[in-house]
Amino acid sequence: MLNSGKKKRSAAVFPKNKKVLSVLGENIKLACKRRGYSQSLIAERTGLSRLTVRKIQQGDSTVSIGHYVAVLGVLGLVDDFSAVASDDELGRKLQDIKLMSK
Repeated sequence: MLNSGKKKRSAAVFPKNKKVLSVLGENIKLACKRRGYSQSLIAERTGLSRLTVRKIQQGDSTVSIGHYVAVLGVLGLVDDFSAVASDDELGRKLQDIKLMSK
């Protein structure tokens, strides 16, 4: 079936958040270098293309979060990803305020 004319949706990523992705990509790139893993090796182990691996190392916002996780898995860093938002300080404060007002 051919593309029905619909454009692929992409998330709006603000400059501050692009910087965060850029830092994540750079961290992944450095982790690969430390381990001596080439883009080709990462691509082979994840089933991704070298282009996608390169985009991840650049912090490209168009790459699926699942692909980032796949690369982190190869690097042995996927558990770091589960730490994201684990200590939601603002959320806890808002919850406490809500509980105190009842």
